[in-house]
Amino acid sequence: MFDKYFEDFQLGDVWESKGRTITEADIVMFSALSGDWFPLHTNIEYAKETQYKQRIAHGMLVLSITTGLVHFEPGVVVAFYGMDKVRFTNPTFIGDTIHLTGKVIDLKSKGSNQGVVTVLQEVKKQTGEIVAVFEMKLLVNQKTIE
Repeated sequence: MFDKYFEDFQLGDVWESKGRTITEADIVMFSALSGDWFPLHTNIEYAKETQYKQRIAHGMLVLSITTGLVHFEPGVVVAFYGMDKVRFTNPTFIGDTIHLTGKVIDLKSKGSNQGVVTVLQEVKKQTGEIVAVFEMKLLVNQKTIE
């Protein structure tokens, strides 16, 4: 998706990523990395007593995994610019396969050589349910004119 220059994007451009299955190892490694051992994610017996009846992936883990589902071309993408309106709308369970759909919803020039591309991202699982939605902003180079 982010392998083209700012002026090559159009409002309404859409794309879909490949899928990625969430594993128990993902949850354990993310808990260790982040220090977030909340029992809804890491304790089977605790999770059985919740409305979800099983462990769920951390919301921030789901967002982190989505960064690996997007192609960011070095030299085109300058930097991650931010994220707005993040919502977790359904649980992501161990064994769910998630993918992203994206739609360009805003383009803002930042001078003569860069711009911010805003993409409405939906994280969906194999059932089609949306598990997270957010607006991602990336600072992208414009083509260099020689």
